[in-house]
Amino acid sequence: MTARFDAIGLVVSDMAASVTFYRRLGFAFPDGAEDQPHTEAGLPGGLRLMFDTEETVLSFLPEWQPPVGGGRASLALRCDGPEEVDALYGELVGSGYHGELKPWDAFWGQRYAVVHDPDGNGVDLYAPLATTAE
Repeated sequence: MTARFDAIGLVVSDMAASVTFYRRLGFAFPDGAEDQPHTEAGLPGGLRLMFDTEETVLSFLPEWQPPVGGGRASLALRCDGPEEVDALYGELVGSGYHGELKPWDAFWGQRYAVVHDPDGNGVDLYAPLATTAE
């Protein structure tokens, strides 16, 4: 028997806010997911992104405490090009989400930016930079 990577799970403080944010990024959560204690969106390759509310986790782990501070988890989303990184970052920040790192041309060859989801998790937006022929 071999274990295989199957899903990414996040504990969310506000299911509706989290579903709304990730739907803006193209994740297909089912209708009515905003009102559920647990929901999932399918990802390419058969993986899943799962959300559980804090109340759900507390129901089976009463000693659990929500983490404090940021930077504990992040998701990375590849965009079609550098322009999409800029546009998506601008759209999200313009809608009131926290922009942690404005788009920039990273030394590792990507247009790169970071925005926070409603719980402060980092969402990295990136696209390869065009290379010049020599």
